[in-house]
Amino acid sequence: MIRSVTDDRADAADRNVLGGPLVACSTDPMTGFYRDGCCRTGDDDHGVHTVCCVLTDSFLEFSRAVGNDLSTPRPEWGFPGLKEGDRWCLCAARWREADDAGMAPKVVLEATHERSVSICGLERLKALAVDS
Repeated sequence: MIRSVTDDRADAADRNVLGGPLVACSTDPMTGFYRDGCCRTGDDDHGVHTVCCVLTDSFLEFSRAVGNDLSTPRPEWGFPGLKEGDRWCLCAARWREADDAGMAPKVVLEATHERSVSICGLERLKALAVDS
């Protein structure tokens, strides 16, 4: 079951790209800039980690090739490494870059923060939506 952010994870003001309450993206692996399972953002999140994605091997390879290796575990940072099928709060600009290259992973709209729209475009996000 996907929990709403309002279940105690964030301010009730956090909204998703559809205008509803932001729901959790993943707690296994634990994701989000604040590592609370949600793709919420704030002034300290310069990467705008707001797009909840379902990762694919092709996207992970693309990300590694452009300098962001998400698949290699980094135990010193408490990072398990990601694999196909994992959900992850991706930087909106990285998602847009992957989309422009035809490599963007699918998006969970209910778990994607509304701030993503200004960077990614609502129609592009909807075009790659997956059911939550």
